[in-house]
Amino acid sequence: MTIVEKNTFTDYAKGAVTKATILQSAIDIAGRDGLEGITIGNLAERVQMSKSGVFAHFGSRDELLIEVIREYYRRFERDVFEPAISLSKGLPRLRKMIQNWIDVSSDKKSAGCFFISGAIEYDDRPSEIRDELLKSVEVWRNAIRRAIKESIDAGHLPKKTDVEQMLFQIYSTVLGVHHDTRFLKNQISKSIANKVIESLFKS
Repeated sequence: MTIVEKNTFTDYAKGAVTKATILQSAIDIAGRDGLEGITIGNLAERVQMSKSGVFAHFGSRDELLIEVIREYYRRFERDVFEPAISLSKGLPRLRKMIQNWIDVSSDKKSAGCFFISGAIEYDDRPSEIRDELLKSVEVWRNAIRRAIKESIDAGHLPKKTDVEQMLFQIYSTVLGVHHDTRFLKNQISKSIANKVIESLFKS
């Protein structure tokens, strides 16, 4: 590796670390103030950089928010979906997916679930940010839908199970957990939600 190549690699590595730091701070802000709470100004202040320094990594606020959503999805996939993949197809995997999702949504130390909070912010605001968020939500919904179908195929759920209805019921339950634990500060809602989910699987 030449000196030029080494310096280029070092600059790239430093840039990647800086970008990761910015994204982490942006996710922290979004967890408290929502995606719309992220501004170049408050983010630059938080990471102790100039506004132009933050812009250099993303180009615009919209591009920044899109990257925040993508980074959130990567973490969501790592923390919620991937641990469930190690379990056998069917109800064991589906149950783990939903339990992990409830944990993420109700954990006061986490940023919450952007799929839920972000939907409230962007439900009627057409933009590339909304499109990116919607894409992530649909990927997750398809994963749940597929896990429900696999549970039916494995005989863990009745053949008559309405896949779309169960998807709706699951999503609505986790939405309720997100609302009750974060807004109402009702800590028993998590255990209630787990009971509701189990009742769905036993019906």
